[in-house]
Amino acid sequence: MSQLLHPVSRRGLLAGAAATGALIVLHPFSARAQANQAHLRIMETTDIHVNVLPYDYYADKANDTMGLSRTAFLIDAVRKEAANSMLIDNGDLLQGNPMGDYIAYEKGLKEGDLHPIMKGMNLLGYECSTLGNHEFNYGLSFLDKVLAGANFPFVCANLIRGTELAANPRYDKLYLKPYVILDKKIKDGSGSEQPIRVGIIGFVPPQIMVWDLKNLEGNVKTRDIVEAARAWVPRMKEEGADIVIALSHSGIDVKQGDMMENASFFVAGVEGIDAVFTGHQHLVFPGKKDFQALEGVDAQKGTLQGKPAVMGGFWGSHMGLIDLMLERDGSKWKVVSATSEARPIFERVDNKNKPTVPDDKRIIAALEQDHQATLAYVRRPVGKTSAPLYSYFALVADDPSVQVVSQAQTWYLKDILKSTQWKDVPLLSAAAPFKAGGRNGADYYTYVPAGDIAIKNVADLYLYPNTVRAVEITGAQVKEWLEMSAGIFNKIEAGKADQVLINTDFPSYNFDVIDGVTYRIDLSQPPKYDAKGGVANAGSNRIVELMFDGKPIDPAAKFVVATNNYRAGGGGNFPDINAAKIIYEAPDTNRDVIVRYIVSQGTINPSADDNWSFAPLPGTSVVFDTGVKAKDFIADVKSLKIEPAGEGEAGFARYRILL
Repeated sequence: MSQLLHPVSRRGLLAGAAATGALIVLHPFSARAQANQAHLRIMETTDIHVNVLPYDYYADKANDTMGLSRTAFLIDAVRKEAANSMLIDNGDLLQGNPMGDYIAYEKGLKEGDLHPIMKGMNLLGYECSTLGNHEFNYGLSFLDKVLAGANFPFVCANLIRGTELAANPRYDKLYLKPYVILDKKIKDGSGSEQPIRVGIIGFVPPQIMVWDLKNLEGNVKTRDIVEAARAWVPRMKEEGADIVIALSHSGIDVKQGDMMENASFFVAGVEGIDAVFTGHQHLVFPGKKDFQALEGVDAQKGTLQGKPAVMGGFWGSHMGLIDLMLERDGSKWKVVSATSEARPIFERVDNKNKPTVPDDKRIIAALEQDHQATLAYVRRPVGKTSAPLYSYFALVADDPSVQVVSQAQTWYLKDILKSTQWKDVPLLSAAAPFKAGGRNGADYYTYVPAGDIAIKNVADLYLYPNTVRAVEITGAQVKEWLEMSAGIFNKIEAGKADQVLINTDFPSYNFDVIDGVTYRIDLSQPPKYDAKGGVANAGSNRIVELMFDGKPIDPAAKFVVATNNYRAGGGGNFPDINAAKIIYEAPDTNRDVIVRYIVSQGTINPSADDNWSFAPLPGTSVVFDTGVKAKDFIADVKSLKIEPAGEGEAGFARYRILL
């Protein structure tokens, strides 16, 4: 598969073997285990997002930071070295790269077909998985077809079939089994085999009912994760589970609330749960960088409320591993000690990503046809662009990659609304940069050179299979929408140099730019809203000089805003933006609309119109990190004074903005 893999030299193989040898060492639990004790190693993958192979289909080149086929090498090595091991997955399998779109939209799944993700997972011998929120992006029927091909069970304790929640969660009519109890044999310290019952329970973020409302409304409901855990874990113990493992497709947050999206910390606090496997946030736990200084969270040891926990990165970048020392207590096993780690498949050497493991050749061979078909799919041209499209400066200036999305949405809805009651209501368009570095690394930016635009480029511009929505709101609500977006910026003190501009806890997909109005952002004001949509500073007004048609916007005036189903349904918790505001639900995905727009234009001109900028702050500068290729496009950014400011962390380039 020359188009997929880098050629591997003898030196490379030796380096990989040496690196693996350094990673796979005899765990202290194995050496210490007595006749009444056993060492169990539980491996996790999470947030694979169809990245079974080490190939970036958006960039159309191999990528050493991703791929279940690479993680598989770590999995195989642990199995060979361990007397007792298990492999589980934590969800978000089916959407996230063009192979997933190709299977869902172009090829389809007939009875008996195996989805590429299942081809890989079946080969690796998973014992259980739960559902992630992206499992629902292509609808329940598609999900059912995929799950039918799995050689292992999927569990989810808080997804209810139908529209009614029972008074007691134990009586919910669940979409899948809430848990499984696996009867296994494990070798104790003396080498004798002993029976053990391992219970595995799974959870999905309740917010799927917002994020995929169109696919799920009237078909399923969700329950609070912790509420479901408290109901079902005692049942698992009643049925004889010696240990209970939680597969929580939910991140880590220590601020408690109802229907939490990131509830894993509180899952760990449920009595009877012995270990928590987390995901969803695309972060690494334990580790030196993420989740520091949270009360009850030990980011070095890898514990939540004292319980072992792990989050194994994303796209196969890490294998999560929890080691349990088990001790026989009469006829039952209990956990007496534990360790946790997240093992990477690559390392940074001289500012470059260097693989530490080779591929599992079985997976490479099994997905050869799917890989080639996906390449043909993504390379198909749909039009041309007269200038490059890129997102290197999308968080600091009006951006061509976001501009094209807004232009396409406006073009699409203008035609649809022309014969409706909204034909004379001003039409605006909201779009956000999906690929803007951040938690996904220094290569995670859109870049499309001038010339042909292929489907891979459109998928690069718009990552998610969202569908178009139109909402009707007031001028006052337009301002609050933008106030929420402006929360991505830290408060900047006038007169100070090189202050950090971007709040990295604020996801770039919630940084909406609204086209059709002009405005400035006053960074000297604190954010009005926090990253979760809560009011942080009620009296703050970052959005200044907000104009429509050259005049200050009328707070009472009506506007239609083109957006997507995620935002229109309440995703991101933007003030007053919810399903009640929707006036039109399109049957088409935003990506399809972009493709049609490009086809209709033949050649697009993606230059940004600079409808937003920062308000001046004399004697003040800020710094932000972006991709190294940004240097080629500084001259295009007319609204800012930007200059290089050295290297950032982890392969990013740092730039200074003179405000």
